[in-house]
Order: sequence, then structure tokens, then C-alpha cells
Amino acid sequence: MKQPDRTTPECGLNRALAVIKGKWKPTIIWELHERPIRFGELKRRLPGIAEKVLFEQLRQLEVDGIVHREVYDELPARVEYSLTTFGAGLNAAVHELAEWGKRLPSPTAPVERPPPPEGVIRVLRGVRLHDPAS
Repeated sequence: MKQPDRTTPECGLNRALAVIKGKWKPTIIWELHERPIRFGELKRRLPGIAEKVLFEQLRQLEVDGIVHREVYDELPARVEYSLTTFGAGLNAAVHELAEWGKRLPSPTAPVERPPPPEGVIRVLRGVRLHDPAS
């Protein structure tokens, strides 16, 4: 079976990555999974994000059908953001990604590398690291 070209619409991974591309989008999706949230509260939950960036990311997620923006006819105006049904499905994927991230070894933990395949000799700066005969 032929794999879809990564530049075509059939490649689901690239399409999904295009939707969540950006430093803040996965976190925004994560924050919206429980209930609708107003802009100010969402900004407080995301320390370090600029107001302009949050607004732009929310707009992009809204255009992509992930986030719903509800404007209430009140004074002062009240706007709430929530995940669409489609966005809730993406949140499940973000949740799985977070669970996978929890299983990653800490950056200070030694990385366990498998031994090289039989017959491979690894050399670093002229020093043999593995001798298949030993």
C-alpha cells in the first residue's frame, strides 16, 4: 500500500500538526477542555502569553473549527471560548500526548542505548567503542 505524500490532504498527521502548530495552541486546547472560559481567565491560566498572541491563536483555532467563540448580548460585553465537538476530539489527542510526555525520562536521566547490531564497530575520535569479537 502506497503511503500518502506528506504534502497532500490525505496525510492526516501533517493536517493535524498544522492545526496545533504554535507554542500555545495545545495548551489553549488543554485549558478549554473542562468548560467555557472567558479571555481574561484564559490569559491568567497561561502565564507568559501575550494578549495579542492569545487572541491570534484563539482566532486561528476558531477558523479551524476547534474553538467556539460565544458573544453574549450584555453590558459589559461577555465573550466565552469553548471547544467544539471537533475540538474535544483533538483534546483527547493532546491528552494522550501529555500522558506520553509523562513517561519520557527526565533530561538529567542517563539515556539507555541499545547495543549496536552484530558486526557493527563504533568508533569515536579514533577509539573503538564496541568490539564485536569481545
